[in-house]
Amino acid sequence: MKKMRRLLSASILTILVLFSSIPANAATFNIDFDTNSAAIELVNLDTNTVVYQKNADARREPASTTKIMTFIVASEQIKDLEGTKITITKDLMDTLLGTGSSMSNIKIGDQLTALQLMNCMLVPSGNDAALFLADYVGKGNVSAFVDMMNAKAKELGCTGTHFTNPHGLHDENHYTTAHDLYLMTKYAMSLPHFMEITSQARASYKPVGGPDAGVRRNLSTTNLLIDKNTGSQYFYQYARGIKTGHTDESGYCLVSSATAEGYSYLCVALGAPSVDANGNQIKTRGEMVDTKKLYQWAFRNLELKNILNSAESIGEVKLKDAWNKDKLLLVAEKDYSAMLPMNVSASSVIITKDIPDVVTAPVKKGQVIGTATLSYANQKLTTVNLVAAESVERSELLHSANTIKSIFTSVWFIVIVAIIVLLVIIYIILALIYNRKKKNLRRVKKYRKM
Repeated sequence: MKKMRRLLSASILTILVLFSSIPANAATFNIDFDTNSAAIELVNLDTNTVVYQKNADARREPASTTKIMTFIVASEQIKDLEGTKITITKDLMDTLLGTGSSMSNIKIGDQLTALQLMNCMLVPSGNDAALFLADYVGKGNVSAFVDMMNAKAKELGCTGTHFTNPHGLHDENHYTTAHDLYLMTKYAMSLPHFMEITSQARASYKPVGGPDAGVRRNLSTTNLLIDKNTGSQYFYQYARGIKTGHTDESGYCLVSSATAEGYSYLCVALGAPSVDANGNQIKTRGEMVDTKKLYQWAFRNLELKNILNSAESIGEVKLKDAWNKDKLLLVAEKDYSAMLPMNVSASSVIITKDIPDVVTAPVKKGQVIGTATLSYANQKLTTVNLVAAESVERSELLHSANTIKSIFTSVWFIVIVAIIVLLVIIYIILALIYNRKKKNLRRVKKYRKM
């Protein structure tokens, strides 16, 4: 039964990732443990809702999680990943000498397919594989490939990201944020091969050309969260992928996903300490600890609750020009569900409506009338459109009567009438004064004749 739920959840996740256009809403809930990572974002992928954040918009060095964007650009630029062959050259390989790069042990003279290089880049985190993919797509110009990475980041809505290389080696101008990395990863998850590659604890390939053509080579993941053989305390059975990262400057980094009990999450954890104040290596993988605890917390404490039903009225508005009807019922444009703590009732969500004082017929069913903002614990969940629950025709008689009434009760009409009345009064007063003067003049003339 659980297997069926996981398969169903995975299918739903794929559809949501591909077609969801609703931006993630922050609803950071309280957790009951301390975290090691400097920046974190945990997102429920079923509702596209951020359920926990810590410094999610702070700039951080991404280290090898950079390769998520390298995969995106390479996979979109190379049309035939399995048929495209790339030769490993000494000159380009030598540019990594002395950099302390993580390598996938591809060899000079090898000829590998683009898809094989992607496996070498994402499973053992090979900087060498990332460099050769970038060089191929950039037609010998890695900087041109990096420009494509930055352009794609902007296209995906990343506002705190700038890349200077395709592999993630330290550079002060190479940075991203936990939220931006979530945006990149969510997009990458919709691309062919990505989750298949990144969820492998072990993989193998055979070079298609060169001295070792046909010789099998093995790859092992750097992601202890999905490696039950070497992960020990960090292994989490519900985790899938995605990418690790580490330099002394970035600290330990991890992007991953997990699916259990019908729910799916994506977690970005950046900057867990990797060296102490004396420069000694810290063995505890704080990013792994944080990620595993966050998943366990989410699956144990949060659940999807139905908040709005599009078939149920959530308000009304005054209606004009409709026969025998003075109120229009409003409903949500679509059903809405949110991830909330299990012990919290859906009625705890506060609905704040923004609707006009009155609407005028005719109105069509589904016509947007206003909005409703949903919030929980002083945190905004989302804003949904409020639409007419039914169509209402206009009564021409009432419309004419209301038009006349509106004319006669309008400020301008009252002002104009007041001006006319004032002019009439002034006219009458002037006329009376004139007539009085005229009578007096006649009396004077009559008196003089006498």
